[in-house]
Amino acid sequence: MFTSKKVGTALFTAALLLITALMYFFYQSPEKAYNEQGGTSYASYERAKVLRVISEDLAKDPTDGGLYHGTQQLEVKILSGEHKGEVHTITNYLSPYINVLTKKGQTVVVNVDSADHKHYYVTVYSHYRAPIMGSMILLFFGILWAIGGKKGLKSVAGILFTFASIFYLFIPMLYRGYSPIFATVVVGVLTTCITLLLLNGWSSKSLAAILGTTAGVVITGVFAYVCGELLQISGFNTKEVEVLLIVSQQTGMQLKGILFAGIMLASLGAIIDVGISIASSVYEVYQANPNLSKRELFLSGINVGRDMMGTMANTLLLAFTGTTLSSLMILYAMKVPFTQLTNMNMVTIEVIQGITGCFGVVLTVPIVAFISSRMMPRFEKVLINKNERDSEEVCTIENVGR
Repeated sequence: MFTSKKVGTALFTAALLLITALMYFFYQSPEKAYNEQGGTSYASYERAKVLRVISEDLAKDPTDGGLYHGTQQLEVKILSGEHKGEVHTITNYLSPYINVLTKKGQTVVVNVDSADHKHYYVTVYSHYRAPIMGSMILLFFGILWAIGGKKGLKSVAGILFTFASIFYLFIPMLYRGYSPIFATVVVGVLTTCITLLLLNGWSSKSLAAILGTTAGVVITGVFAYVCGELLQISGFNTKEVEVLLIVSQQTGMQLKGILFAGIMLASLGAIIDVGISIASSVYEVYQANPNLSKRELFLSGINVGRDMMGTMANTLLLAFTGTTLSSLMILYAMKVPFTQLTNMNMVTIEVIQGITGCFGVVLTVPIVAFISSRMMPRFEKVLINKNERDSEEVCTIENVGR
């Protein structure tokens, strides 16, 4: 006889296999690829070791005492790529915008700009940051595992799955010309299902949170699209539009909806957080007192949600503000007039992002509370009745055996 746990495991496995198949299909190299340089020229970024600093002419930058400007003559050995093992003498230019100060024995990233295999030019591109970034990520995962235990390890798996979904499914879908709104909903639903099922298993609170989160993300997308139409803002008004236009012409990517897809994706984390928090609170209330009515369960979820609405809204607004802090500082320094400020594309986009994200979070509260208050009593009663029947069957078998 199938138990609810077995059914949940089977569904989880099926969903995981389906997502893996979708990732494999969409991540295959598309027929058309964007080539920034064009022609036969190409550029690659390789690791290189600084064998020695031949000479340098440096001075401290007046804008920042920790920066230098000037030049360095370096002897470097390329460690990867088609020119691996070659030694070159190059000039490293330092300025406030490109400031890669090197020393002997240091590993850096160089740009090998090639006309063909024999004719190429090597320049310093940046510090080699990959090992440190990898160590920081592993440290975070280790702390998450140490503090969270088994759930912490499941959280790590959920994070890795979400990253894989974005990189191997979401971005390739956009690149191949699929609707950005559709792609965001698909990836949002899949990542929500896998993440919540990993953390809480097959339970009524997981199902309620999944359904409520999905509804919240869809509402966010619809509201963002309506606001965009009313304010005449779309992906064509973003600062990266020039490059994206070329990409869209070569690949069929739908540029108009990318802005709204980004808004939905940015809001997804907060909406998931609210969804599972409300579902868990209603679940605990129901477990403490199964005799509560559906209305009382709904109101308990609303009361918890009221405390979360303001903090989550602030979280989204602060996150969106933080991503544009440099631009805001420029606007403040230039003393931009109010009329110009409130009608700039950048400001309008940030307002849409902040308001629609908050809108989705706030509406997710009553949606999840309503679904939880209706689903949990029925789900838990069915589970209890099933466990009682299983217990009776076990007792009967034992009595027959005796």
